[in-house]
Amino acid sequence: MATVEMPIAAPLHAAPSTPARHRKLVGRIGPWHLTRLLEENELTRTYIARPAEAAPESPASYVLKALRKEWWRDPEAIEMQRRAAWVGRKVSHPRLLPVLSANVQQPPFYTVSPKLEGQTLDKWLVQQGRLPAAQALWIARQTCEALDALHTTVRMIHSDVKPANLLVAADGHATLLDLGFVQSPVEMRHWATRPVCGTLAYIAPEAVTSRLAAEPRSDLYSLGVMLYEMLTGELPFQASDAQQLVQMHRETRPVCVREKRRDLSPEAAALVHALLAKDPLRRPETAAETAHRLIRLEIEAFGSR
Repeated sequence: MATVEMPIAAPLHAAPSTPARHRKLVGRIGPWHLTRLLEENELTRTYIARPAEAAPESPASYVLKALRKEWWRDPEAIEMQRRAAWVGRKVSHPRLLPVLSANVQQPPFYTVSPKLEGQTLDKWLVQQGRLPAAQALWIARQTCEALDALHTTVRMIHSDVKPANLLVAADGHATLLDLGFVQSPVEMRHWATRPVCGTLAYIAPEAVTSRLAAEPRSDLYSLGVMLYEMLTGELPFQASDAQQLVQMHRETRPVCVREKRRDLSPEAAALVHALLAKDPLRRPETAAETAHRLIRLEIEAFGSR
């Protein structure tokens, strides 16, 4: 989904001229004490937090994501927070970030999750360029397990699978983040008629066309883009403007992944390109089926190192 550029207002108790990376915040939202701004975007600010009743020296081991004040009267922004809170409490899976607490009925709107250690996959890729095949397949398999829980437990589509929404711990454990864009298949509408947020680089062709409805296999397409990037260090489709990128997702065949990654097995390459099929019916049927195929490929890749 295309990035929306909007001015960023100063967070609580921070001087407007202070760069975000240097802000140390001391504030409170409801029963939560905010210790540090972690990140911010056009919709939300995310803080490291601890319960307000906890001792000041106790560790801040929670992450609080708050809807920015300028969106408190926007029904769609509020609904996104409510949906994320509902799904995060309803689905319990070790590969999916849970929601432990939330206030989504009246301002200030926020959700609270455990603070996990690790780095988002996009940062890993910036540092390493590409990943060993076994590791890329392992991360993809864990993502599939999270998607399977989401698709089967609440029958929701994540709608924003990408490296920035995957946290990878030092031991390789992957956790799928950000449930703000989850939707049911019947809610998915043509991209031109719904709010656009995030990036188009990972979006399925059917999500940006009026002819087809997005479905759980749309998440598998995004997974395919991410797996291609993990294996090659490059996105399968790159363009200078959004419309050209949309057209490439719809019509352009990506360069064969084995041309960029000679050590990849033909079977693994076949799965990558099956995930990237333009027609959803040509992709694997479910996330569970994809995870099962990835397990075998992952074991083979680890064995051949």
